[in-house]
Amino acid sequence: MSDTQYKWFDRKRTIFALPLSFTKYAVTDEKLIIKTGFFNTKEEEIRLYRIMDVTLNRSFGERIFGLGTIHVISSDKSTPHFDIKRIKNSKNVKEQLSDLVENSRRKNRVSAREFMSSDMMDGDYEDDDCNN
Repeated sequence: MSDTQYKWFDRKRTIFALPLSFTKYAVTDEKLIIKTGFFNTKEEEIRLYRIMDVTLNRSFGERIFGLGTIHVISSDKSTPHFDIKRIKNSKNVKEQLSDLVENSRRKNRVSAREFMSSDMMDGDYEDDDCNN
């Protein structure tokens, strides 16, 4: 990619977990970068403080080869959700990414707000424990 200091860098893996793909992933202190393509390239950049949720998915085939896919949900307008597909050490990468997201939020003074459904906000729900 460039001479930037990366916290993590990998390629999407193909058959037998070989890095024979033109999709590259990188994480710095401030952003996640996804570069795809060979002749026509596309580079997505997502600020870490915009990432809201990180989920690890591992199919049986991925587990056999030590791979996993990380699903990311962000508040970024151009990339609200995306996958970091078939990467090695996916559990460690997910944990490292989560830590970097939290550090970036603290550094940029951004707080994650949890949204409750409108039903719970209105108080129009019944709780069996409260009625007894």
